[in-house]
Amino acid sequence: QVQLVESGGGLVQAGGSLRLSCAASGHSFSRYAMGWFRQAPGKEREFVAALTWPGSNTYYADSLKGRFTISRDNAKNTVYLQMNSLKPEDTAVYYCAASGGYYLDFETYRYWGQGTQVTVSS
Repeated sequence: QVQLVESGGGLVQAGGSLRLSCAASGHSFSRYAMGWFRQAPGKEREFVAALTWPGSNTYYADSLKGRFTISRDNAKNTVYLQMNSLKPEDTAVYYCAASGGYYLDFETYRYWGQGTQVTVSS
């Protein structure tokens, strides 16, 4: 079992930056692949970024490459999402999730946080 708590969301102007954090507790956090997903109002949840449990491999949604960076600190049981050059269309609830399987198999993300709201004003 892994418990996840996101933080760092808020209101930011277009062009600004935010760093989201996801604190994990529970068993063997460092063994889980981690991902960030988001859900905008009226839309389905979509993939944002993921990284393997050592943190050596990362993967991003094509539309977000170059603006978002995912990282982890296994010593702190925390995964981060640095978001730069934010756009109004980035407005969504952002969720972190943990996978005990392949980091690019989204069906394996079994553990989810409660989400943190990111609002980007134009």
